Amino acid sequence: MKLSVIIVNYNVKYFLEQALLSVRKASTFMLQSHPGWETEVWVVDNNSSDDSLEMLHSRFPEIKLIANQKNTGFSVANNQAISQSSGEYILLLNPDTVVQEDTFLSTVSFMDEHQDAGGLGVKMLDGQGIFLPESKRGFPSPAVAFFKIAGLSKLFPKSKLFGRYHLGYLSKNETHAVDVLAGAFMLLRKKTLEQIGLLDETFFMYGEDIDLSYRIIKAGYKNYYFPHTRIIHYKGESTKKSSVNYVFVFYQAMIIFARKHFSKNKAFLFSILLNFAIYIRAGASIIVRMFGKLLLPFADFLLSYGAMYFFVHYWERTIKYIDGGMYPAILLQFFVPLYILCWMLGLWISGSYRKPFQYRRIFRGVLVGTFILTIVYAFLNESYRFSRAIILLGAILASIIYFINRLMMRYLRERSLSIDEDDAKKIIIIGSKSEAERVVGLLDRTRLHYDLIGFISPNEESKQDDLFIGDLSDIYKLIKIYKVGEIIFCSKDISADHIISLMIEIHKRKAIEFKIVPEHSNFVIGSNSKDKPGDYYSYEIEFKIVKPEMKSAKRLFDVLASLFLILTLPFNIWFIPSKNKFISNIFSVLFGSKTWISYYAEHNKMAKLPMLKNGVISPYFEVIRQEPDDATKMRLDYIYAKDYNLTKDLSIFFNGFSNLGQS
Repeated sequence: MKLSVIIVNYNVKYFLEQALLSVRKASTFMLQSHPGWETEVWVVDNNSSDDSLEMLHSRFPEIKLIANQKNTGFSVANNQAISQSSGEYILLLNPDTVVQEDTFLSTVSFMDEHQDAGGLGVKMLDGQGIFLPESKRGFPSPAVAFFKIAGLSKLFPKSKLFGRYHLGYLSKNETHAVDVLAGAFMLLRKKTLEQIGLLDETFFMYGEDIDLSYRIIKAGYKNYYFPHTRIIHYKGESTKKSSVNYVFVFYQAMIIFARKHFSKNKAFLFSILLNFAIYIRAGASIIVRMFGKLLLPFADFLLSYGAMYFFVHYWERTIKYIDGGMYPAILLQFFVPLYILCWMLGLWISGSYRKPFQYRRIFRGVLVGTFILTIVYAFLNESYRFSRAIILLGAILASIIYFINRLMMRYLRERSLSIDEDDAKKIIIIGSKSEAERVVGLLDRTRLHYDLIGFISPNEESKQDDLFIGDLSDIYKLIKIYKVGEIIFCSKDISADHIISLMIEIHKRKAIEFKIVPEHSNFVIGSNSKDKPGDYYSYEIEFKIVKPEMKSAKRLFDVLASLFLILTLPFNIWFIPSKNKFISNIFSVLFGSKTWISYYAEHNKMAKLPMLKNGVISPYFEVIRQEPDDATKMRLDYIYAKDYNLTKDLSIFFNGFSNLGQS
């Protein structure tokens, strides 16, 4: 056996599927070029809960699978497979990668030709075709680690003093002997591992690649950076930088490395420098993230308060107190800020503070906030109920202010005055007619908001079809003419090598998003930014109801609806047949043992819908009053979980009002 590929998986089945398809192509290419150079593929699953095992059994029966009953960590999982592997070379490969067809052949050939090579890494690109600097790295000496965590290596990447972490002074297009191989792609000589030992299991997640690289060099071998083949790595090291937890976990791993390999004095100095830098970096990270999250709400509050200040004075002088007099100071000092906070709470519930910003959420949010404010207003003493007109007209004014604020911020950020950030993406699909049409079906099935410009043929043959707007020779012209925002590649019809080359060249001319559809897959995979771990996605069904903000909104709705029912109980109870159960339901929902709206029946557990508390009424009340058949119940519950929003709960609640007393 020439090569053993080992992939550790944990809940990323859509990435894993694409990685294995690319591994299969690269293995076939190597075998065809060198008969006898066979490849075995190991997947170690660390107790995934996303049906990874089912996907592996159905789509990749040839792989050798180790299914762990717990998450053992990266090092332990790799060691399990290495111990059972039989390849002359071992490749540790991340599941969120795509290898070129020639990757295995070119890297194994290089190792054969360089007997001094103990390990090898390749040029890695993110999901937008941008070079990942962690493709080549230096050892984290105290100075190097401090320069990196303090940000000096980023400020001076090509400096031989400050840029030693990512070796920025070495050309990314030339082969070099380097210190550290990236764990996303580590090609290792099996006999070297037998000599130096396997991965150190003290490292759970980070640092094991640095430790192993260090031991390879210490044993007299070299680690090579090999740029003559490329891989896509969707979640490069930089994807984790924004996480405070990453800062602590990664650099604690560096301290473990220092204590293991440095002298006592040097390790002590290293620990002091790192701990000092860790807290600086973590503090800066918290401040930056808080500033980013609070900037929009802070601007909303200041601008709306300024507008309300002038509006109250105008209303006071021209409408309320024409003949003299004025509102008490407490109106502007306390109650106007309270009104604004209620509107902003409504904005948060409606999702107006999360991306993509959608302006319709503003008006929906202000409406929800006004509803909340109406309930609060009812509890106020008569002397504090200044004017309903100020609240209603203020709500309209606040909506305009929030709208203008987002428009201004978008213009400053993107120089765009587009009404909505989720405007339909202009998409072109590169692939054969059958594959491109399959992709359109995937997009339609998920109700994605997109504008299909047309198909681009990967060759000259099918270009005559009306659905095709050109071939690859026309791509740059078509992107410019149609202002294309996203390109989807069908990997069945175009090689990984060609896809990567196109991504690099296109990105040089225009910032564009790229996605790849693996052969026979239901997933469209991509990453819009190497700095945001949440940006990779698939068009797999996602349930909005599991999002934290939606859970919070649903709970808040339950509480507010219950309070509303209590306040209006003398009137509303006459519309409910089962009055005792109605009162019982109000308090059960208020104290959290029930929710007003939930799935119809237990059979939805079989449909793998997200769990909800027992409900009083079900989603079908939004559209029909009579009890539907089981298939309709399941379909409506599914739609409710997938497309959940607060408006849906309001609609179901009022349509099913007379049934709020049912069991």
